[in-house]
Amino acid sequence: MYCSGCGSPIAPGLSFCNRCGTSLKERSEFRQTGAISAIVTAMVLVALASMGLLLGGPIALKREGGFDEELIVLFMFLTFLICAFSEIFLYRQLGRLTNAKREPMALPSPAVMQAEFRAPQPLSLAEPAASVTENTTRTLEYSREEGRRPRTP
Repeated sequence: MYCSGCGSPIAPGLSFCNRCGTSLKERSEFRQTGAISAIVTAMVLVALASMGLLLGGPIALKREGGFDEELIVLFMFLTFLICAFSEIFLYRQLGRLTNAKREPMALPSPAVMQAEFRAPQPLSLAEPAASVTENTTRTLEYSREEGRRPRTP
């Protein structure tokens, strides 16, 4: 079996491609369809309820409550804002669900590593690396000879 995204061979029993991350399981369309129909139903119900509130609310407030017109206009404005935000969020969620069907479930391709994370370049062999013990023998020999010589005032 081969991956539909990158074409690499796939071992049986895997859920995702090891190379590109594409989902190897077949999607169940029933779950998505149920969620889409639920969101569309919610959008219709919110729209109908908001129309009922915007038409019936001011009438009830004026007749039964005896509120002023300014307060009724404020009620209508706030009701419209709440219903509009609810519709916008439901519409965005519906767009996410419908776009999820079109886009394949794949991870983005790995980005090119920056230069600071790459392996170090080999150094040129023009000069050898400095040794820790370099020039120590000369210093030790010098101190031995100094101890043997008589000191002259």
